[in-house]
Amino acid sequence: MAAVCVFCASSRTLDQRWLDLAAETGAELARRGHTLVSGGGCVGMMGAVVDGARAAGGRTVGVIPQALVDLEVADLASDELLVTDSMASRKTLMLDRSDAFLALPGGLGTLDELFEVWTTATLAQHTKPMVLIDADGFYRPLLDWLTSLTDQHFLKPAGRNLLTVVATVPEALKALESALP
Repeated sequence: MAAVCVFCASSRTLDQRWLDLAAETGAELARRGHTLVSGGGCVGMMGAVVDGARAAGGRTVGVIPQALVDLEVADLASDELLVTDSMASRKTLMLDRSDAFLALPGGLGTLDELFEVWTTATLAQHTKPMVLIDADGFYRPLLDWLTSLTDQHFLKPAGRNLLTVVATVPEALKALESALP
């Protein structure tokens, strides 16, 4: 099975529905035999996704910079916790250790990670599948803006089409699994 990296929020002040979505994602990855690769945190949706995976018997790999370990937000229960020296090296290691990427709702960090893997895919540095879960239209304004970038020729349609957008966890796993070698 695949190592699937999940990008999501680490905020401690989120609505329960987002935490539930993250837990459902982790559990479904585990039920399907995938390894969860995460940002290595134990709070917010990041904590919920790893808890969901572990509760369903899944394997978890966390990748976290030392600065966040120092803030005591590391997921010390990870099957494997990889500590990096920076956020940049964290993203590189997450890319290297993952076969596919799944983005849940999140803020700047989530978008930074998603755009990093998406940009490197458009540059043909990898061919790993990328799926965004647009639960409850969370990403609709961003997706509309990205469409306008394509319409204005700032983003090629082929680059835009590298990201699959779905509404639910089952759709996301189906899309990822069908795109894996």
